[in-house]
Amino acid sequence: MDAYSIIRVGNKQHRVRHGETLVVERVATAEGATFEPEVLLGESKVTATVLTHMRGPKILIGKYKRRTGYKRHNGFRATQSRIEIALGGAKVEKKAAKAPKAEAPKVEAAVEAPAVVEAAAAAPAGLPEGYADLKVGEVAAGAKVWSKDEIAAALAYEQEHGKRKGALTALQAALGGEES
Repeated sequence: MDAYSIIRVGNKQHRVRHGETLVVERVATAEGATFEPEVLLGESKVTATVLTHMRGPKILIGKYKRRTGYKRHNGFRATQSRIEIALGGAKVEKKAAKAPKAEAPKVEAAVEAPAVVEAAAAAPAGLPEGYADLKVGEVAAGAKVWSKDEIAAALAYEQEHGKRKGALTALQAALGGEES
């Protein structure tokens, strides 16, 4: 859509299009709720959905007077809201349809978790004992004493399951160090 509107939110004017997200001064609407901002220009109805409330970047304020030793520093972070714009109210209907779907995967994930843990425990054949429960630091220390086959199995396990950056780096370094 090439249609746009100009709205007022938080005593500031914004040019908005359908599906656009804005960061504005904090609005007094709960997260996930919708409101209708004041439309200054445009013929379509504008609906805004509050995605999240957050705080802006820190602005540092400093006072200084020369030759007196006077220094004062202060910081400030504005409260902001991230909103999503819908022209004609189309987005509100989609949000209502998505809400039940968001809850369903959480339930399925909780049911599938034990199966994933069992599959992870029985993963590659040459994996060091208790590898799935090791932390990244323990993997790095263990990689120095494990055999080349154990390191290769642990690397395959990490690439398939964990994808922990520190563990992958330690295993690749240990495997590269033995090859040269």
